[in-house]
Amino acid sequence: MIERTATIASTVGLHARPASIFAEAAGAIDAEVTIARAGDPVDEAVDADSMLALMSLGVEHGEVVVLRTGDDTAGEALDALVTILETNHDA
Repeated sequence: MIERTATIASTVGLHARPASIFAEAAGAIDAEVTIARAGDPVDEAVDADSMLALMSLGVEHGEVVVLRTGDDTAGEALDALVTILETNHDA
C-alpha cells in the first residue's frame, strides 16, 4: 500500500470547486484511491473520486489528509493528487 499526506491549501477547504477538481483527477487514475483525515481510522476513508464523499469529510483549510492506494505503481499519481490538494484553488 502506498500513502501520501497533504495539507489542504484552498481557503474554503475541500469543498465545491477544490473537491470537484480533485475528484476529477482521482477518477482519471486507474487505481482506487481513498482519502481520510490524518489520524482517522483507515475504515473511515472515502473514495477520492466521489465529490460528495469528499465534501462529507468536512476537511478545512490547513488540515492534513492521507491518500492511500493498494496499487504499488500509483506513486506518481498520488504525488499529482497531493499537488492538487496543496494548491489554493480559491485564489
